[in-house]
Amino acid sequence: MNAVTIVGSGFAALTAVRKLRAAGPGLEITLVAPRPQFSYLPGTIWIPSGLRRPEDLLIPLDNFFQRMGVNYHQGPATGLRHGGRTLLTDNGEIPNDGLIIASGGRFLKKLPGIEHAIIPCEGIPAAVRIRDRLKEMQGGAIAVGFSGNPREPSAMRGGPMFEFLFGIDRQLRLEGRRHRFRLIFFTPGTEPGKRLGPKAVAGLLREMEARGIETRLGHKLKRFDEDKVVTEGGEFEADLILFMPGMTGNQWFDNSELPRSEGGLIRADPYCRVEGMERVYVAGDSGSFPGPAWMPKQAHMADLQAKAAAANLAAELKGGAPAKTFRVELVCIIDGRDSGMLVARTPKRNLVLPRMRLFHWIKRLYEWWYLRQYR
Repeated sequence: MNAVTIVGSGFAALTAVRKLRAAGPGLEITLVAPRPQFSYLPGTIWIPSGLRRPEDLLIPLDNFFQRMGVNYHQGPATGLRHGGRTLLTDNGEIPNDGLIIASGGRFLKKLPGIEHAIIPCEGIPAAVRIRDRLKEMQGGAIAVGFSGNPREPSAMRGGPMFEFLFGIDRQLRLEGRRHRFRLIFFTPGTEPGKRLGPKAVAGLLREMEARGIETRLGHKLKRFDEDKVVTEGGEFEADLILFMPGMTGNQWFDNSELPRSEGGLIRADPYCRVEGMERVYVAGDSGSFPGPAWMPKQAHMADLQAKAAAANLAAELKGGAPAKTFRVELVCIIDGRDSGMLVARTPKRNLVLPRMRLFHWIKRLYEWWYLRQYR
């Protein structure tokens, strides 16, 4: 019986479990993660407004593991040895015949004063902090922004920041206190949302203007103070700072033979196979993949890569060769609490549909559909 180890418990990891089990009923699958739970991060945009509670988005995986016949190994990965055949954890070593790394990325926190900002995609506790701060505030300036990893163009996640921005604007309006707040969007780039496609940039800027959201674009960030954002183009007050930095690889990658990109992610080929390693694959935020610079770091892309990685590893374990690639596709609904804008991008097309209430409900319906397979 072949033994496969999967590192992580996010989108890519759980998709890999499902696809591997379907491809190989007799496989021994071990999943390694600090906790046996799945955090549905896309839903955290609704925690500040109360549309979601933390417990709505944190899914225990015990039932899923039992249904899938998965051995759960508790503890973080700490390194890799023997060409990928031995995974090191703080709870022992795990040998394998095949490995899929889906442990996500790590946020770059080198900007001075970043401790004064909340990083929303760090998880559910961060969204709870935003919720509580908004309840406490009687007025003031709220700054929302993001940046990237200059050495890894794809290692950026700006979409959720637009959702927090528009969601907070709408929430304050419904509460009748928007007039007491300044909302400021900032980023070092001059075209916010460029990775979503050229049509999206104009749409996002129009949306900000219509909502009375100020913009500070095109200036490199210097630091955060407790009550301000400082850039090379000047500074502005901020009583609450929400910021999404660029991403790099997990720290445990340093204790391994894994090939790394300039930006610190794991180098992969078009089949999601780690370059130069046998039966070692990567999916999601951990990997640096060939493709366009706008290739997204989002759940949908992680799922597509995990499907390819699982199919190719299963083929190798049966004596075949990797043959499945993944399509590069960005699909998202930029939600604003009770309406949303649909954005889709492929190498050939870019679609942007204006804000509608229907898209908000589609996003909520998708969340229900997606989570039911893990409950």
